[in-house]
Amino acid sequence: MKVITNLRHLRKKFTRPVVGIGIFDGVHLGHKRILDKVTGCARRLKGTSLIITFNPHPAGLLDTIGAPPLLISLKHRLKLFEERGVDVVCVLNFTREFSGCGAADFIKKVLINKIGARCVVIGRDFKFGRNKEGDMQLLRQMGDRYGFRVIGMPLFKVGGETVSSTRIRRLVMAGKLNKAKRFLGRPVSILGTVVRGSRRGRLLGYPTANINPHHEAIPPSGVYAIYAVIDQRRYRGILNIGRRPTFDVNGEPIIESHLLNFDKDIYGRDIEICFIKRLRPEKRFKNKEGLIKQIRVDEKRACMLL
Repeated sequence: MKVITNLRHLRKKFTRPVVGIGIFDGVHLGHKRILDKVTGCARRLKGTSLIITFNPHPAGLLDTIGAPPLLISLKHRLKLFEERGVDVVCVLNFTREFSGCGAADFIKKVLINKIGARCVVIGRDFKFGRNKEGDMQLLRQMGDRYGFRVIGMPLFKVGGETVSSTRIRRLVMAGKLNKAKRFLGRPVSILGTVVRGSRRGRLLGYPTANINPHHEAIPPSGVYAIYAVIDQRRYRGILNIGRRPTFDVNGEPIIESHLLNFDKDIYGRDIEICFIKRLRPEKRFKNKEGLIKQIRVDEKRACMLL
C-alpha cells in the first residue's frame, strides 16, 4: 500500500481511481463497508482503490479542549487500511487553513485535478469543506458535471443500533469490550510502541513489555487476557493497565503486557494488543509473593480463554 502525505506529490492521475473519503476512526463495520465498496469497485474497473483521510482529526484541531481521544491512531488506521486491501492512502494535513477550503474547491482541486476520480464513495451522512457545506448532494452535482460517479453508503446498524466511532469510543473507555467488538467487527485493540520500563516484572519471573499506546482510547484499569500481534503472528498474554499499587501507590499509569512463552527483544517495536476479556480490577498486594501468586492465577485463566 502506498501512503501519500503531501498533495504536491499527487502529480500523476491514477488508473481509473475509486476514492473513499473519511476520517475512519476505529475502522469499524460501517467503515469496512465503505472500504470494501471502494476496493470492489476498483477491481471491477481494473483501477486504483484510493482512500483520502485526514490528520490530525478535525475535531482535535477545531476543539482542542473538548475533543475526545482518537479511538485509534493514524498509524493503526493505516495498518487496518492495508489489511483491507487498499492500494493508496492520501493523508491530508488538516490545518486551520485547510479547514477554510470550500467544498467545491476541494472537489475540483483534489478529486478532479489531482486524482482524476472515476468514482467517489462516502457515508451518506459525511460532511466536508468549510462549515461542513459539502455533502453527497454537492458531490453528485459536481460528478454529473465532471464525469465521476458517487456512491453513498447508508449508516450501518447492529441490533438496531447505529455503529459510530463516538459510540465505540465510549464503550471502550467504559470497559464494555464485547459490545465494542460487535461494532468493530474485531476485538478492541491498540497499536503501541514497546518502551523500556522499570524491569520489575523480570525480577518477579514475569518479564513485561511496556506499551506506549500512540494516544489511542484505552479500556479502564485492570488485568486483561490479550493476544499480541507481532510480525503477523499472535502471542497469548496478560496485560495490566494501572499504577502498580503494590510497588508505588502514586505511580504514573502504565500499560504492561506479559506474553506467554515469549522471550524476544522487541524494544522499540510496534505491536498490536487485542483485548479478549477483563480478568479482574487492579489491586494492591501486601508483598511481591502475593502478587506472584495472583499472576499465576491470571495466567491460567488467560490460557483458558485464549
